Amino acid sequence: MIVDKVEEFCLKILEKIGLKALVSWYREHQEGMRYLVFGALTTLVNIVIYSLLYYMFNISNATSNVIAWILGATFAYVTNKYFVFKSKVSTKIELLKEIAYFYGCRVLTLIIDEAIMIIAVDKWGWNALFMKILANIIVIILNFVFSKILIFKNKKAER
Repeated sequence: MIVDKVEEFCLKILEKIGLKALVSWYREHQEGMRYLVFGALTTLVNIVIYSLLYYMFNISNATSNVIAWILGATFAYVTNKYFVFKSKVSTKIELLKEIAYFYGCRVLTLIIDEAIMIIAVDKWGWNALFMKILANIIVIILNFVFSKILIFKNKKAER
């Protein structure tokens, strides 16, 4: 896959400039590091969509947040499945279960995200973008735990 090739290219460059210990550490923590990279990209997708809808199109806070969540969660499922956890399922039923667990857990973290945004922005008047970033940090941590323990467990492809 292209992600594997880009990652390997970058790691070889780091090795050549004398950062072999960093490369070794990265390889030991590759799944977590990939989750951080794709989690950051998912967060970027979420925040950009939210900001466009909320600030540019004046769509309500809650509605902007839900739309941003749907697009971000879909991006996250694809990247987590194929690039982070390298999940392989052998039947359509397993795939549907995986998707159901993924979106079920994401709905739980959406509720947490929505609660933070509604309370902090709508009730307390705090800065929407700052609270969106803070809420996303909490959500990223919870989503990793759910993905690692519940969703993609024991479904890894041979590496």
